[in-house]
Amino acid sequence: MAGSSPDVLIIGAGAAGLAAAAELARAGRSVLVLEARERIGGRVWTRHVDGLPVPVELGAEFIHGRPAATFSLLRKAGAAAVAAPFVRWSVRRGELQLQRDDLFAQVRKALRGQAGALGKKDVSFGTLLARGLRGLSADARAFARMRVQGYEAADPARASARAIVEEWGGEGPGEEGHFRPAGGYGALLDSLAGGHGAGLRLRTVVRAVRWKRGAVEVEGTSRGEPFRAQAARAIVTLPLGVLQRAPGAPDAVRFTPALEEKRRALKGLACGAVIKAALLFRTAFWEELDGARYRDAAFFHSPAAAFPTFWTALPARAPLLIAWAGGPNALRLSGAAAPRIVRQAVASLESIFGKRAGIGARLDAAWLHDWQKDPFARGAYSYVAVGGHGARAALAAPVADTLFFAGEATDFEGEHATVAGALQSGARAARQVLGACRTLARPTPYARPPGTG
Repeated sequence: MAGSSPDVLIIGAGAAGLAAAAELARAGRSVLVLEARERIGGRVWTRHVDGLPVPVELGAEFIHGRPAATFSLLRKAGAAAVAAPFVRWSVRRGELQLQRDDLFAQVRKALRGQAGALGKKDVSFGTLLARGLRGLSADARAFARMRVQGYEAADPARASARAIVEEWGGEGPGEEGHFRPAGGYGALLDSLAGGHGAGLRLRTVVRAVRWKRGAVEVEGTSRGEPFRAQAARAIVTLPLGVLQRAPGAPDAVRFTPALEEKRRALKGLACGAVIKAALLFRTAFWEELDGARYRDAAFFHSPAAAFPTFWTALPARAPLLIAWAGGPNALRLSGAAAPRIVRQAVASLESIFGKRAGIGARLDAAWLHDWQKDPFARGAYSYVAVGGHGARAALAAPVADTLFFAGEATDFEGEHATVAGALQSGARAARQVLGACRTLARPTPYARPPGTG
């Protein structure tokens, strides 16, 4: 049985865990990062395909705005942020049209008028849309629903209207830009993982966390063999969907004592559903249709389709389209066999371009990942549920100066549900560890109750 006693254990080698490890290692602390997968990155998963000028991102892909955490990492890695265009076409009344730029402005204006009432009693966004925003045009209403389900990956019947009003009300119409990391997110996280001396164990699945003030012991398996490690403190970066698993579920992580302090916070958040499929075609056929009018399109929308959103690789020219289903659309597809999901993606494209394009015959390859069925993710990214105001900060709060929490769901500084939120939450958790005890003593062996092995 293997063992180890670093100063700090970090559970998870996604963006949050790697950022925390880098911060602690720079401060001279010994760190061991435990990752269940055979790769780092978590919900970042970059694949490179021979002959394709852009990476295929099965997880996170975009940088929204100019978050300091991400752009700082780009500078350190010597990588660029590639600006992505935002030209959108949408199916309206059976016709593919340029999407109007004023729809979000209409929605934001209507939402601002609801802020006062929602401060007193929260409702679901679906309820708000049905009862409180009756002055919205039909197009703006459809846009709002599609954005909640797609961009937020949320179920409108569960999503907090108060949280959405606060978030959307503070956004300008494309004021900060829309980027991708050159070379993909994978290269960026590789640079973060390689820039310090923290220990890393892949294929190490943590199943139990026993703790008391000043001492943590984790147990599980590492490369199929029993594994145990101890430290004075631990940073938990498990995704929200994993933290919310019932204690008796086969892939749950058991905390002893149980995290009663987190029960309300975990109920106040929901894990959004996403299925993302990358479709590689023989040619970028959409650039040639209808006199090349879609040549500079970045996004295509078909609100009633199983996959309502597609995007291109622009500014790179590549025969690649990404199919995106979020929220209830993703849940309806989740668990289906890959060929069926691909057929649904092709049918959704046909609802945009028609069968005349011969889309199925043009398809060369497809890659996808069902994040809901991934035992180490159990969903895509978080959103606030009805009545969940303050849940992110509550989830982020340390327990007994011993257990600390990071990950996009714990970010309460405006970057939740993004890689930037994960990065800055990891750095925040590391600073909390350092602030809790400037001199981390080696832990004494964890005293397990008799009969626990």
